[in-house]
Amino acid sequence: MAAFDLITKEDLEKFKVELFAELRRPSYKLNKKDEQKEWLKSFEVRKLLNISAGTLATLRRNGTIQFSKIGGLLYYRHDDIQKLLSGG
Repeated sequence: MAAFDLITKEDLEKFKVELFAELRRPSYKLNKKDEQKEWLKSFEVRKLLNISAGTLATLRRNGTIQFSKIGGLLYYRHDDIQKLLSGG
């Protein structure tokens, strides 16, 4: 016959506190460079470059920035954005 452990409200509260403490530790954070996505959406590019939607459209039109259209969404390679930021 299996033994059952009774979990109380206090046990759950203690677990929650410990879990949040662990998640707040600086070493728990992921290295954003290692987790960088290869493709960015328009809003991510605008945020990264600090530009408006119109400026991004102009950069696409004049060929300054390469993009791919899939369905109705535009995607930009992260490497291309980095080159643009570095002046290349």
